[in-house]
Amino acid sequence: MGLKIGGLFDRLLMRHALRRWRAVAAEAGGADLATLRAMRTPARQTRREIERLLHVAEGRLSLPAIGSDVIRKPLMSDWAWRPELWRGPVSPPGLAAVENRATFGGEATIFHDCKQSELTIRQIRNTRERDLAPFGVRMDVFHFGGSFLSLVIDLPAEAVQGLTLTHVIRMEAVVEMEQPLEIFARLNVRHGPNTEQLVRELPLQSDDVMVEFDLAYTKMNEKRVDRAWIDLIFEGPEMNQIILRDVTFSRRPRAEL
Repeated sequence: MGLKIGGLFDRLLMRHALRRWRAVAAEAGGADLATLRAMRTPARQTRREIERLLHVAEGRLSLPAIGSDVIRKPLMSDWAWRPELWRGPVSPPGLAAVENRATFGGEATIFHDCKQSELTIRQIRNTRERDLAPFGVRMDVFHFGGSFLSLVIDLPAEAVQGLTLTHVIRMEAVVEMEQPLEIFARLNVRHGPNTEQLVRELPLQSDDVMVEFDLAYTKMNEKRVDRAWIDLIFEGPEMNQIILRDVTFSRRPRAEL
């Protein structure tokens, strides 16, 4: 049975204990050595338990909250979203020897053409103060005998509701890797039998990256848009560890000239 604290009785008890220790500390300078020796042991025991509580509390409270929707987004954005892999726990939390078309959570799928997979993927807990996302995604790639590796993220229905050629879709990510490699983001928008594609290379000169997709450069039929997804394409991933600390999306109307 879990310990329940925070009630009126608990607050009164802790307040009384605080007053008592404050009084003892105030009198310590004039106390005799026998009294000081008697109080030192319980003081140390109390300090040890308080420090243990503070260590756990500060560690847990400093983590980004599970389910957090805190997203950096440009002005005039009419939609913003963080996929579930970075927002909340998925089950199972990891996959080993990942097969082609393996799903990871309810919104992501891994594609590759390796005959023998030496790829693992795992959801990890973010712990840094600067992290806005509660979770990150780590991929460990050992021998890679295929020609492509991609992580496909399905965008929700809200992403395409009211989507027009005047919209700009932005993707922001926090990326870490052991060895340099190229990562491309490809936006796919399906309208009727056709699919428009826009490809951008992630500028990996720093951990925080951003790319934008201007739909004015497509031939999208606004009245027939029904689905959108993002391919994250990793070029030359062999013998590398790639961590996506955060991935978010937003959209806004393009500023009229």
